Amino acid sequence: MGDLLQPWHLIVLMVVFIPLSLIVVLPSWQIFKKAGFPAALSLLMVMPFVGLIVLFIVAFSEWPALRRSQQGSDWIPPAS
Repeated sequence: MGDLLQPWHLIVLMVVFIPLSLIVVLPSWQIFKKAGFPAALSLLMVMPFVGLIVLFIVAFSEWPALRRSQQGSDWIPPAS
């Protein structure tokens, strides 16, 4: 049990965690930015359960980008 935090365990963890977290964070960064939310919310996506809660909040809230586009005269309603 004491061997869990050996240096090679930490190296393997970083080699696996960093690429997987980039696969999650980079696309969600773009999605949050285009939806009008702070893009830094995507950093929460790597935290267990917190990322799922953030997705639900974003999915069911009113998107600031749509609110801004409705104020303009060139607004086209989203396809359903």
